[in-house]
Amino acid sequence: MISTTSSDKYGDLMGHGSLQKAGKVRKQTPKVTSKERHSPIPRKGLRNKYVKRIILGKYAGQPQSMGAKRKSR
Repeated sequence: MISTTSSDKYGDLMGHGSLQKAGKVRKQTPKVTSKERHSPIPRKGLRNKYVKRIILGKYAGQPQSMGAKRKSR
């Protein structure tokens, strides 16, 4: 007769430490307050896109992409 204990049933899947120790390191780590983050100004990003695409003529993607086809016109 074959026994079906948890170690036999799951093999090595049950081997990485006990569940009682789960989250130990995170609980011991001191809390650090996060700094306030601001999203970048949209105007600045749009300006960068304009310079890259129109002034420099660089388009993203593969050679068959719409941007590359637009450039080759």
